[in-house]
Amino acid sequence: MLPICVGHVLAQAPVLRSLRIQPAAQEINIDGLLDEQAWKEADVAQGFTLNFPVDTSLSDWQTTVRMTFDERNLYVSAVCTQRRDAYTVPSRKRDFGDGDAFNVLIDPFKDGLNGFLFGVSPINVQREALIDNGQTLSFEWDNKWYSAVHNEEHQWTVEMAIPFKSIRYASEGAAEQTWRINFVRAKVQDFEVNTWYPVPQQFSSSSLAFAGELVWAAPPPKPGANVSVIPYVIGNYGVEVQREEGTLQQTQTSTTWDGNAGGDAKIGLTPSLNLDLTINPDFSQVEVDRQVVNLSRFELFFPERRQFFLENRDLFALFGFPSARPFFSRRIGLARNPVTGQGESVPILFGARLSGKLNENWRVGLLNMQTQKLSFDDNNALPAANYTVATVQRKTFERSTLGGILVNKQHFLEPLNEQQRLAHTEWNRVAGLEYNLYSKDNRWEGEWYYHRSFSPDPQKQGNSLASFLRYGDRHFGLSGGWLRIDSFYTAEVGFVPRKGINNMFLGTNYTFYPQGKSLNTWGVGADWSGTFDLGLTESDRDVSLFWYLNYQDQSGMNFGVFHNYVYLFEDFDPTNQQRTGTLPLPGMKGYYWNGFFADYRSSTVYDLQGNLAVSYGGYFNGTLFNAEGGVSYRVQPLGTFGLSYSYNNIALPEPHASAEFWLLGPSAELAFSRQVFFSAFLQYNTQVNNFNVNTRLQWRFAPVSDLFLVYTGNQFAQMEPGTDVRFLSPKNRTLVLKVVYWLNV
Repeated sequence: MLPICVGHVLAQAPVLRSLRIQPAAQEINIDGLLDEQAWKEADVAQGFTLNFPVDTSLSDWQTTVRMTFDERNLYVSAVCTQRRDAYTVPSRKRDFGDGDAFNVLIDPFKDGLNGFLFGVSPINVQREALIDNGQTLSFEWDNKWYSAVHNEEHQWTVEMAIPFKSIRYASEGAAEQTWRINFVRAKVQDFEVNTWYPVPQQFSSSSLAFAGELVWAAPPPKPGANVSVIPYVIGNYGVEVQREEGTLQQTQTSTTWDGNAGGDAKIGLTPSLNLDLTINPDFSQVEVDRQVVNLSRFELFFPERRQFFLENRDLFALFGFPSARPFFSRRIGLARNPVTGQGESVPILFGARLSGKLNENWRVGLLNMQTQKLSFDDNNALPAANYTVATVQRKTFERSTLGGILVNKQHFLEPLNEQQRLAHTEWNRVAGLEYNLYSKDNRWEGEWYYHRSFSPDPQKQGNSLASFLRYGDRHFGLSGGWLRIDSFYTAEVGFVPRKGINNMFLGTNYTFYPQGKSLNTWGVGADWSGTFDLGLTESDRDVSLFWYLNYQDQSGMNFGVFHNYVYLFEDFDPTNQQRTGTLPLPGMKGYYWNGFFADYRSSTVYDLQGNLAVSYGGYFNGTLFNAEGGVSYRVQPLGTFGLSYSYNNIALPEPHASAEFWLLGPSAELAFSRQVFFSAFLQYNTQVNNFNVNTRLQWRFAPVSDLFLVYTGNQFAQMEPGTDVRFLSPKNRTLVLKVVYWLNV
């Protein structure tokens, strides 16, 4: 083990750290006691250094880690110094939130971009995540592994057994292989995050740019046949209330009873290349989307939560910019009903997804899915469609990549009548190339791409191109970019809320590190974004100047001022309600306004936590006041009760529309044991006049195998003048019973 230096140099100078792993001479019993001879003979990783609140010293609460392996599993043990009465354990539920934890970060291919996280709490609650883009964690990913914890008064010990079948890696090559690895401890009551391989304070502790070497005394074994079958059965009871358009008078109520079955399969073609198959998938147990008030003129983005699309998601979902994605997986199996205006599931018949590493330098992804025709009424239907996405990625330099993508959507129009066909083209394709830069020291990040769409309709053949570069060191940050989307660029399976634009943006900030015991960092910054048409006539401008303060207890605040400009090309109602008796703002006119904003987030140390963000200022030719945030109370280790809130008050001069909107979201996330969980989430949204209730009872009767009982209901959030609709008048409700079983073949 190499010595480390304590002091300011610790956070700045490169540190070489390695841990040798050798095969276990005997079986490891996962009980948390660390009494096997293999642990006594294993090399030790120690000398953990702080990442937060400072990065210039060793942690007061040290950790020692050892690793070994056999033909089936990778084993990790850790001794974590901590008083038993100082635990912060928010829940017994898997993938717990902010709390004390020991985490293992594994980067088998040493690309500094993609890896795995496995973590446990002091009471042996597990969590696992995929890591992409160097540090982004996807906790929606689940896999089967084992752990045990033994608690003492001043320390807790953990043993993990991670099956080689649960991770992706290369098992061929030289007799001595190396992976990249890091270990991360979080101690909430001491405001502390510490790591084995030092991570500078300005970067996330999960960043794969900073990792030591795991040196294999013998190559990791080939995992052999790696096939998992995950079947499900489901029963549904649904009630739909139908109402007349305009009067909203209830005409009839339809009731449905049905059932279904389907399943997934995960096949490890090689230790680093995986094939996922699905037949008749169902995602009813997936958590509902968090609603937001939409005051914009454009579509809002909602994240993907369905597990089938998550592994290696960066190979598919992260091409392009956030406002110009050529592929957006929520276009598959989800659609807006043009008759009711509500989101609706589209039946997926089958799908396959091949993704992973071919070798240390090449990654590939191939996805194909088939959906079924869905009829809304005689004039509106969604044709059956086949979706294909093919991607390839080549590692360049230490952490950068060159990639290509092809997206194809093929409609089957024959069963549609003539009016239904007019709304759809026969096919749409997008092809693109892009380069992503990530420097070895994580200071530089960049992206450059060119995408082009193809269609039998000449009005849907266009291109999108962009450039982005960011620099960030301990104190100074600077970023800038340019995005161009022409008027004909059409990505039907992508997310492109706005076309025919040039968007340019620039941001900078400077961070100070005071030597006090309360304030951790403070800084100032400025952002500018300008949107122009293709002839470079300005249509939007956003300018802000801000200050930020972050405290040792992880609380913080921001405040600043802003200036906005919008040119409306057509009439627009900022309330997005189109009420009768009011006029929209006139188009072909520019609007300027100014305002201020401030926000505060409390420390995670306390059981009662909250955050609040407010803004006030002009809004087109009126004013807008916004307040949003949340409050939660942690009952350890039962779970968390919370309330999210959003209030918007739009005041425009008559005869234009004024309105105030409430969006309230009471919630409860409870874990009665490590196997039985209950969640409830309510959303009261006056902008769309909807009150949604979603509750889920989950029993994990075997590893990664569950029984779900899910209730979802929608009612009116408030009365509609001139109609029979009252508060909580029904719209629809559904009760689902689903059983999922994970079987290793």
